[in-house]
Amino acid sequence: MFEFPASTPEYPGVREHDRHGRVVGCKLEHLDITSTFASAPWPWYIAGPLIGLFVPALLLAGNRMFGASSSLRHLCSVILPGRVEHFRYDWKRIRLWNILFIAGTGLGGFFASQWGGSHDVQISEQTRLSLLSLGIHDFSGLAPREVFTWSALFTLKGFTSVVLGGFLVGFGTAYAGGCTSGHAISGLADLQLPSLIAVVGFFAGGLLATFLILPLIF
Repeated sequence: MFEFPASTPEYPGVREHDRHGRVVGCKLEHLDITSTFASAPWPWYIAGPLIGLFVPALLLAGNRMFGASSSLRHLCSVILPGRVEHFRYDWKRIRLWNILFIAGTGLGGFFASQWGGSHDVQISEQTRLSLLSLGIHDFSGLAPREVFTWSALFTLKGFTSVVLGGFLVGFGTAYAGGCTSGHAISGLADLQLPSLIAVVGFFAGGLLATFLILPLIF
């Protein structure tokens, strides 16, 4: 059963009760919708459809496919094309929109990290216990500091997770012709069999790393 939220500093309001004492409503007072959406995580029923709607929006805007990993090639073409034929093409005409999209993604992430409120990830107690058994104790922020800091980068688990893991992600997206956004969102929406195979591989690789590889590293 749906329950109305309690009055909090973030959501000031007054609960309304019926004659039996049951909560029947919550009248919000002086609620700033803009600041609320900017400082709190968006619920899945808002963020999920918005991400999904990017696919038809880009197709209608100019027959463009939603994806992120392909921007690496375009950035190489912009910054240092050299004599490599793979990077010598008219990126301004073909993929300028993709570079701007990635730039906006990074800029939005920066703004959210600075002024987006709390970034603590809510995880289940079982997940917390599993991470504790691996030696991870800091659950503040978006990523554990025992792994994702400059000092941890020179440890075995940090180097393996960040450097080697990053290389495998970059190689895999190039080899598979797309990343999770390109295959799992655009490809599946277009009913592409290669994208379905790629997504199955994403999940299989994640399960393999979680239950077999991470216990060996940590």
